[in-house]
Amino acid sequence: MQQLKQTLHDSPIARWMALILISATMFFAYFFVDVVAPLQKMMLTNFNWSPEVFGYLGGSEFFLNVFVGFLILSGIILDKMGIRFTLMLSTITMVAGAAIKFAALKYIDVASVSSVFGWELPTTALVAYCGFAIFGIGVEMAGITVSKTIVKWFRGKEMALAMGLEMAVARLGVFAVFRLSPIFANSENPAQWNPANSVFMGLAFLCIGLLTSLIYVFMDVKLDKQLGDDGKLAPEDEFRISDLAKIFTNPGFIAIAGLCVLFYSAIFPFQKFATDMLSSKLNIPITEASNLFSFFPIGAMILTPFIGLFLDLKGKGASLMLYGAILLVASHLIFALVPNENFSYLLAFGTIVILGTAFSLVPASMWPSLPKIIEDRYLGTAFGCIFWIQNIGLMLVPGLIGWSITKSNPGVAEQIAAQIPGAAYNYLVPELIFAGFGVAAILLALYLRKVDAKHGYGLELPNKKTPKMV
Repeated sequence: MQQLKQTLHDSPIARWMALILISATMFFAYFFVDVVAPLQKMMLTNFNWSPEVFGYLGGSEFFLNVFVGFLILSGIILDKMGIRFTLMLSTITMVAGAAIKFAALKYIDVASVSSVFGWELPTTALVAYCGFAIFGIGVEMAGITVSKTIVKWFRGKEMALAMGLEMAVARLGVFAVFRLSPIFANSENPAQWNPANSVFMGLAFLCIGLLTSLIYVFMDVKLDKQLGDDGKLAPEDEFRISDLAKIFTNPGFIAIAGLCVLFYSAIFPFQKFATDMLSSKLNIPITEASNLFSFFPIGAMILTPFIGLFLDLKGKGASLMLYGAILLVASHLIFALVPNENFSYLLAFGTIVILGTAFSLVPASMWPSLPKIIEDRYLGTAFGCIFWIQNIGLMLVPGLIGWSITKSNPGVAEQIAAQIPGAAYNYLVPELIFAGFGVAAILLALYLRKVDAKHGYGLELPNKKTPKMV
């Protein structure tokens, strides 16, 4: 019998070590994404950022990816230049963008105002937008690169579990930021609030993430040497621009992309406002509200690997996406419809757990499903395209939510800026908007099950291949 060639890919220790390294990079990236999320009121009192200005900060992360098409370009770069080049490019870009955002809050005059197409806003916000947009190029490029990296190391093995664990580590970054960012900003002493401190710590963490990416690169070089010609695509299998048409005419891709943008639009923009929502609804300090919401990513972090393991062994990916969308709607309706006087700490915690469960079910099922419907040779580009579509929602929704808060709470921003006791926003309208996204996601999840049954993608089948008996 011919002896099978063993590579790092076949070594459990090596492939899990590779996963740890790239997951660490994403941990630090996710920390920076939400580094000012718990500090909404501080940004108003320190920098005169209204809810719209604060909301558009979240949207600015995705501006260049959407309007300049950097995410699709990132996917093409990934398929053309490979994992190592794209991973290092993405981490360096993240550090550069984060440095600009820190400089905006640290060194620009708080009283300075700029005008963009007739819209006057603080100069600190304008420069922070630019830095966050550059950071956004890097973090989304890193996201698609990490996804393809996991496919490379775990295909035919524990792929969904690996993706679940990577997402769990990233969620831990969200937990850390909601716990640590108010502390870094000295939120216990309103007279000395300094959100720039939190942004600086996020920048420092990103530099550590750059080092973990560099260590992974050396492992990837060794793996490619071991694979030799087996790891290279034949000329006829390389990505071509014409493959974009195949991606966007694939009904499975369209269904997953639509579900992705709707689901994430009800999660990530919500994170930007969740701390203040809980503080207003429960009438508790910002630090306590931030600590409470920090359990949201913890629940997702714990459940996601188990869901990934279930998908590897049992399947049911399309069904789990549907269940996650249903839980998403339920949680946002509770936040929206339960009156403040009946909204207890325990109910808040339970609703956060429900939302965390939804946040586990959908991403853990979605990302391992894409390789089942897309060919390897343009898988990176497909990840880039789906992230691009997702980014359209993530760019627009934070501004929409900030606008809805202002319009449904006339005069409240001025009361908060004046530090009038008891001044707080009502979040009924924003929460109904989030619930509406969830309802649309349910409809698309039902459509995805129908498409899977028709085309036989195997989304309901296990991911892990069982060796054949001979």
